[in-house]
Amino acid sequence: MDGSKSETLALVPPAALGRLMPMFLWVSVTGHVREAGPTLLKLCEGRPLLGCGFLDVFEITRPRPVASVTELEMLAGRRLHLRLRDAPDTAFRGLAVPLATGQGVIVNLSLGIGLAAAVSQHALTDADFAATDLAVELLYLQEAKSAVMEELHGMNLRLAHARTAAEEKARTDPLTGLANRRELDAALARAAAGAGNGGTPFALVHIDLDFFKAVNDSLGHAAGDEVLMQVSQILREETRKSDVVARVGGDEFVLILRSTTDPDGVQALSRRAIDRMEEPIQFEDQFCRISASVGVTVSSLYAAPDPDQMLLDADLALYASKRRGRACCTVFTPGMEVPEDRRAPG
Repeated sequence: MDGSKSETLALVPPAALGRLMPMFLWVSVTGHVREAGPTLLKLCEGRPLLGCGFLDVFEITRPRPVASVTELEMLAGRRLHLRLRDAPDTAFRGLAVPLATGQGVIVNLSLGIGLAAAVSQHALTDADFAATDLAVELLYLQEAKSAVMEELHGMNLRLAHARTAAEEKARTDPLTGLANRRELDAALARAAAGAGNGGTPFALVHIDLDFFKAVNDSLGHAAGDEVLMQVSQILREETRKSDVVARVGGDEFVLILRSTTDPDGVQALSRRAIDRMEEPIQFEDQFCRISASVGVTVSSLYAAPDPDQMLLDADLALYASKRRGRACCTVFTPGMEVPEDRRAPG
């Protein structure tokens, strides 16, 4: 009865066997491939398989190399590790089952841990696997994992961009796009600490627009906003990337200059900026006319630069420019007279 069963199994049509085991091989006693499953034929597309020597196409690496069908039969029931001898050298897992005497061996293959790579490389779909094959579920899990990881990656990128945008917004003046007072204070603290420790010196420049109130009063706040944006553009163009340009009040600006720290160089930069600001600024069919007063101090004047003191001294130099008739730049010097309206009560 056992022999009868073996003969019956051998009579299963190859097409039906291919549906049950899409990656099977029927190897004859002579070692040649008699039949192969459709998925295996797809994987070997472009190279002959049927009629070829099984061991000419495949190499068994574990549990040990084999050189004949007889040796293959001796590994029946043991897990086999195989690979295609020619590129692409796709790896397989397999199991060999001897058939009735004279009929050879059935070898059923799977892709093992190389499933995802093989699916991508050979454009496999779920139709290339048996309906009961766990590879289909693994394939879906892999796709689901990839989709989830991609979504998480995208979400992390969006969160990082949102955080960066929020941090940038917190440091930026909304009208002009310049640094705001918060960012200026942080940058000035860093610059002062660096200069105090023997690092790069810097100049602190305080600018107040002259006649800006008249623009707002006569032409409205929209005209004033246009003036502020034009002034901001001038300051950007007159400074370098290493400098800090901040709007700290309605019509007040502060610069931290690392590129120009010599008082004469700072005065020259201020003169250029003032000359450009005094050019008429068109708003609709009107022209706005302003100027600017500038006060400057430099970190080299201080043994240990203090941000608050430097701001006070730059402000003092600014008011000296106002008293001199505006539209000019004054550099702070130790001992500079404090105007009466800015003296603390005695």
